[in-house]
Amino acid sequence: MPSSRLTIALVQHADQGSVASNLDASEAGVREAAHQGAELVLLQELHTGPYFCQIEDPALCDLAEPIPGPSSERLAALARELNVVIVGSLFERRAAGLYHNTAVVLERDGRLAGVYRKMHIPDDPGYYEKFYFTPGDLGFTPIDTSVGRLGVLVCWDQWYPEAARLMALAGAELLLYPTAIGWDPNDSAEEQQRQLDAWMTVQRGHAIANGLPLAACNRVGHEPDPNGTGPGARFWGHSFVCGPQGERLAEAAEDRPQVLIAEIERARSEQVRRLWPFFRDRRIDAYGELARRWRD
Repeated sequence: MPSSRLTIALVQHADQGSVASNLDASEAGVREAAHQGAELVLLQELHTGPYFCQIEDPALCDLAEPIPGPSSERLAALARELNVVIVGSLFERRAAGLYHNTAVVLERDGRLAGVYRKMHIPDDPGYYEKFYFTPGDLGFTPIDTSVGRLGVLVCWDQWYPEAARLMALAGAELLLYPTAIGWDPNDSAEEQQRQLDAWMTVQRGHAIANGLPLAACNRVGHEPDPNGTGPGARFWGHSFVCGPQGERLAEAAEDRPQVLIAEIERARSEQVRRLWPFFRDRRIDAYGELARRWRD
């Protein structure tokens, strides 16, 4: 039976220039996390390379790999060696011309416990993900592990309360978000602060609304526009962990790599949900129109 407390770690780092170097950075972070007692380690979105979706280039599809494949197998071996659960984020090649933005969950024994394919796919300046990624087809299904039932979602999914809610309704005990989000360097300092505040606030809101702890692991560092025409992206770090009332348990720096450690008290979700019984009071008889795109 799991202990009453769970130590988790988030590995925040910058692009290292190659798949091998990025995997080395991720592995170093996982090793440090395990040394500090972490039982669960969350890596950032697409941690094996640059955030390549700043441009649309068919040749970049060569970065995709199968699952299981080289990167997931390396993470599996690391999980087995260190006796930790690892949540990674990979560019999945499912078939020719069919790719996903996919999170993998590796169990302590190296077994692939499950995958989650990103459901919400953005298409915005600097984030041209619809060119590369097919929307997920596995739904919002938590993944059972030795450290609990994990509600794994990915980046743009962060902004959607429906995704967090459906994971919670399926019994997720912890919400996890591998992330790649940053500023346009040309934005004003005021606009950058508003975006960061919104990002943290909406996720803390998911934790509160569902009475669950939540962890988001973001990239850090500036990545130039591969075309050389734009300012690139400055990923804002600030990986964080919060509790089931949105309370901040740990937060990483804005401008440097970091292994962030936090301890979660498992019983708090039960206690919080008894005091704030949102699930009891949901009017499920009145929410049918949520399945519509818009109410005209």
